[in-house]
Amino acid sequence: NTLPTQAFCAEPDDLLPAPAANPRACYCGRRDCIEQWVCGPGFERSYTLLTGESVKAEVISARHQAGQTEATATLRNYANLLALSLATVINIVDPDCIVLGGGLSNIQALYRLLPDYLPNYVFSDQVDTRIVPAKFGDSSGVRGAAWLWPGAPV
Repeated sequence: NTLPTQAFCAEPDDLLPAPAANPRACYCGRRDCIEQWVCGPGFERSYTLLTGESVKAEVISARHQAGQTEATATLRNYANLLALSLATVINIVDPDCIVLGGGLSNIQALYRLLPDYLPNYVFSDQVDTRIVPAKFGDSSGVRGAAWLWPGAPV
């Protein structure tokens, strides 16, 4: 699924360029697939673009918590891109809740930032969809897959 980069609403104080100005190639052969922007390596790539330093997502998150401007800008940009991506689901399906999984779902600041960005992209005057972390953390996908195996103890 391609990220609708033309719909991206930049913040006045954004330190990172808009996605359309910085396209990313995807392993599928297309450009600007959502996965290239809202995955852990995509988050890290954005930080590297801003700082020139290549570090893991956990380090960026810790730097955000410590108040580093570049880490906070990267996290805000990521939340904005995630909101843009999730808005498509909200606009079409109108779910009560979206559950985030994976390593970046452990960044608690996302759950404070996302509600601020979603109204920029959701086709409604009100956004009621809750965004929550997976109940069993970033291992929830593996746990769910285990439930599919006949007779597997979970």
